[in-house]
Amino acid sequence: MPVPDARVELQIAGTWTDVTQHVVESTGIQLSYGRSDEGRPVDPGTGSLTLKSADGLYSNRNPNSPYYGKLGRNTPIRISTAGGTHALLVPEGVAGRATTPDHASLDITGDLDVRVDLQPNLWQGAGIGYELAGKYVTAGNQRSWRLMVTGEGELMLTWSPTGTSDLEHRSPRIPVLRQRQAVRATLDVNNGAGGYTLTYYVAPSLAGPWTQIGQTVTTSGTTAIFNSTAPLEVGDVAVIGFTNHERRIYGFELRNGIGGTVVASPDFTAQALGTGPFTDSAGRPWTIANGASITDRVTRVVHSVPTWPATWHRSGHDVRAPIETAGILRRLGQGKKMLPSTLRRRIPSYGPLAYWPCEDGSTATQAASPIEGVRPLTFTKASFAQDDSLAGSSALPGVDAGGTMTGTVPVPAGVSTEWSVHLHYKVDSAPATNQEIFSWRTNGSLKTWKVFLRSGVATLQALDFENTGLILQEISVGSDVFTGWQRLMVRVQESGSTINWSISWTNIGGETGAFSGTSINSAGAVTQISTTFGAFSGLRVGHVTVLPTGASGPAVWPFYGADTGWAGESATDRLIRLASEESQTLALAVRQGEPGHVAELMGPQRPGALLDVLQECADSDGGILAEEPGRLALVYRDRASLETQDPVIIPYSALTAPFEPEENDVGLRNDVTIERVGGSSARAVQEDGPLSVNTVGLYDESVTRSLFTDERTTQLAAWRLHMGTWDEARYPQVRIMLHAHPELIPAVSALQVGDMIQITGTPSHMPPGPVDLVVQRISEELKSRTWTVVLACTPAGPWRVGRYDSAARGKADTSGAQLTTPITTTATSVSVTTTVGARWTTDPAEMPIDIVVEGEEMRATAISGTGTTQTFTVVRSTNGIVKAHPAGAAVSLARPVYYAL
Repeated sequence: MPVPDARVELQIAGTWTDVTQHVVESTGIQLSYGRSDEGRPVDPGTGSLTLKSADGLYSNRNPNSPYYGKLGRNTPIRISTAGGTHALLVPEGVAGRATTPDHASLDITGDLDVRVDLQPNLWQGAGIGYELAGKYVTAGNQRSWRLMVTGEGELMLTWSPTGTSDLEHRSPRIPVLRQRQAVRATLDVNNGAGGYTLTYYVAPSLAGPWTQIGQTVTTSGTTAIFNSTAPLEVGDVAVIGFTNHERRIYGFELRNGIGGTVVASPDFTAQALGTGPFTDSAGRPWTIANGASITDRVTRVVHSVPTWPATWHRSGHDVRAPIETAGILRRLGQGKKMLPSTLRRRIPSYGPLAYWPCEDGSTATQAASPIEGVRPLTFTKASFAQDDSLAGSSALPGVDAGGTMTGTVPVPAGVSTEWSVHLHYKVDSAPATNQEIFSWRTNGSLKTWKVFLRSGVATLQALDFENTGLILQEISVGSDVFTGWQRLMVRVQESGSTINWSISWTNIGGETGAFSGTSINSAGAVTQISTTFGAFSGLRVGHVTVLPTGASGPAVWPFYGADTGWAGESATDRLIRLASEESQTLALAVRQGEPGHVAELMGPQRPGALLDVLQECADSDGGILAEEPGRLALVYRDRASLETQDPVIIPYSALTAPFEPEENDVGLRNDVTIERVGGSSARAVQEDGPLSVNTVGLYDESVTRSLFTDERTTQLAAWRLHMGTWDEARYPQVRIMLHAHPELIPAVSALQVGDMIQITGTPSHMPPGPVDLVVQRISEELKSRTWTVVLACTPAGPWRVGRYDSAARGKADTSGAQLTTPITTTATSVSVTTTVGARWTTDPAEMPIDIVVEGEEMRATAISGTGTTQTFTVVRSTNGIVKAHPAGAAVSLARPVYYAL
């Protein structure tokens, strides 16, 4: 397939095997990924191609095939094309690098300036992270410095003043404004004030402009960098051994001094394909090693093959395998196994001796345990599945007065000297007299432990084998231990002949209170839960847990966050956590906007199918959960990453028909209600304008979102109304013949769902350009000599949000302004009256300002006047529209920006 040099590989027995020679050229390869419309979940990616399968080559059940038994369901398939920008590729799981030997020019001991232009698969969520570059060898203590991206998406510079011990500092999270971008770290070893200073930056390329990430880090005491004999490595740093994630590195610069002399500058975009050595502009010789390579190949998709059909001519010849490929969303959408509650998911991972969630069905009489070897917890006078108000739990049982709860706790080998027991409970009110709430038995010198509650007082009692009370401690408690859900914990630690014990309550979502004491006894081990509940009004219980430690940290870690269903965590943090918890099921990358932005704070995570729980995060935040092109994984783009991007420029002359706008009511919503799960709601209605309820009629919707607070419903309703009433055409097909325009291959092949494109040079019969669009769906057809890409797009205008420190995005639009008097086609002095709100600025530093009047754009180079009527000095017809305008014609910013959420 000479054009576009497509390559098809199957992962057979763990090895990528090139099968391109067997692809039927006449049918080619079809790929599609993305979503049908903005605001909808992304559809599973699909692909199709046909393989020539002579003699049943691609038949998994043909013993004569070398692939017999190796082409099972969901065999991975990778489809790539050539023509992208040359780069140093470090493949997934490969410790590849470019390396140059130590040289006197590289022996930087003072100020350091390191810059890398890269495109990784993961900017965040990469485990413990991956290296970018370094001059760092541990053998013989030859450490100088190294730069890496952490798993949290931060830059981290590590250096050694001595060659043996390290210093390191992290940046804030890297803003991923584009998947390919440059990062930079500078170290001023002596800032002149008795300390050293680190600064981190991000830029579109090595040429800048550089934008600082976070605050400058200044530390007391000067420092230095050890002059090591280590080689300089770009990509994987050999001795570190972190898990490698795919990254493309386009260029690297090392400077002696901040902004100083360039001592190493490999430009991988200028190198020949392959692994040949080269010399950079600073005279340093480079070798490509350990599986890295210079490549221009771009992975279009990594899919799986769920089925292996076979067809043939009735003569038995022309055997083919017409296969359909699928992205990871297809597999994740199958079966839809329910994720249990956050407590049920988290507690077992901390190795409890016994644990009973008590989340059983309504007809249950006992509580099953997920811990192997632990028998059920039996109840009397209990009704299961009565109360689902604990955010981190499914419905829990109610227990009547005199009801019992009994279960055996396996005794660990040896003598346990510390343990903790836990009970979640809720009551309607405080009883007037002592009532038993929790009891258990041990094999220590204190046989029976009991906790009683009454209004204002809790009592901890411990009895020996003769039922003599050796601990009888009354504790003053507030009303909060009877308000809402509580987590009661008693922990015990043996120290010589002394027991150190403590009892504490955590009001779920509220405060924690604790009381501690000592007793001369042995702790023993918990052997049984044995509770006879007292007379409580509306008693609910669950998540009975016995942990093998009483240490203050580990005793509460299993419950941290899980008690509240992780309410209040951001959508991106929840996605990253879920991906970590489900690492055997999926991988997920996160693409976030500017570092000051925090994704939407979520309400409690309730039980649900994994894909539904993931999509709930995307829906609440307003971002896009999509398939990652380069691997069988998901990528989430938060809402901020969609706002005011740098577009990919595509000239109108490169498009092929049809490129036709659609003026329809798809996506039109002018009456929007947002309801918070378990909370309140807010409504926003557009009553004025071309798409208002009073102009086009009612287009209403009501959606439910997982939100942390009721207040957010108002803002989200307004934003959704803003999106639903955007008055601009849609473009369902932007068709590009890449084989005819190979100069566009690097940019177009890098496009992902949610990226912005800009069509320039539109003809005069169209509205004045350029046309800014957001890509929602990408379809491709790869044949032997053609490569067609079709983009389904929606307007980018609603995503044009303001930014205070930006010349282009820092100007707020007028609330209402109009021409004071008529103007001719050539007038350059224009009188404008502000009818609503503040007048226009007259600050020369704010000029020029692009305005629009009845479709004609003008550039205001000066504005004078301190009243509501002002004089604009303008350059006319900057968008090619020439016309006269009447008095009263509206005046506004040509490209207004909007408040972000």
